[in-house]
Amino acid sequence: MIGTRNEGSLHASLKEYYCQPGDLCEGEVDGYLIDLIKPGRLVEIQTRNFSALKVKLENLLQKHQVQLVHPISVRRQIRRVAPETGEVLSRRKSPKKGDIYDLFAELVSIPHLLLHPNLTIEAALVVDEEIRCADGQGSWRRRGVSIVDRLLVEVLETRAFYSRDHYLALLPGELPAQFTNKELAHCLGIAVPKARRVSYTLKHAGLIREVGKRGNEILHEVD
Repeated sequence: MIGTRNEGSLHASLKEYYCQPGDLCEGEVDGYLIDLIKPGRLVEIQTRNFSALKVKLENLLQKHQVQLVHPISVRRQIRRVAPETGEVLSRRKSPKKGDIYDLFAELVSIPHLLLHPNLTIEAALVVDEEIRCADGQGSWRRRGVSIVDRLLVEVLETRAFYSRDHYLALLPGELPAQFTNKELAHCLGIAVPKARRVSYTLKHAGLIREVGKRGNEILHEVD
């Protein structure tokens, strides 16, 4: 049986998905608890907050191959349950849809590690279900509604990144040689704040560089 360490259901389900016969689940390596220990590599599944993993990663990468898996919800169903009984009150589709560029919301915390020869970042594009409960304990943005858990419905696709070419392939072919964040956002069909996270991460990973300004906009080009 794979233990849960009081983890969320999404994390536990992804651990089951990646686990193969012969893998060691929740083993200890160099004083750290590892989700999966496979022959020749360690697998860590991180649903959010890469910044909390930074020191652990830096230490493990000195001697081990590490595969860091992050789920991105591309389709989501929201289940609302009663706080007292857990009874299902409603189900609906979330209008929010994720994409591969949501990965950069986490990569901004570890840009210096992206090209480390021992690190592979793997994005798991998933369908999930978010369970919400109006218990008064949640964020004010959700008017006190708590997100109780996330359930894995399906893994649609996985994409691995471990080289310069993998990351630069995320830049669209129609992007000008020198581009602003607004141009990057337009070509990718994403919001400007998300494009800023992409350019910040790639810049600090040494993959693109600033080359000047066009008006008030910083210009970037592939390094």
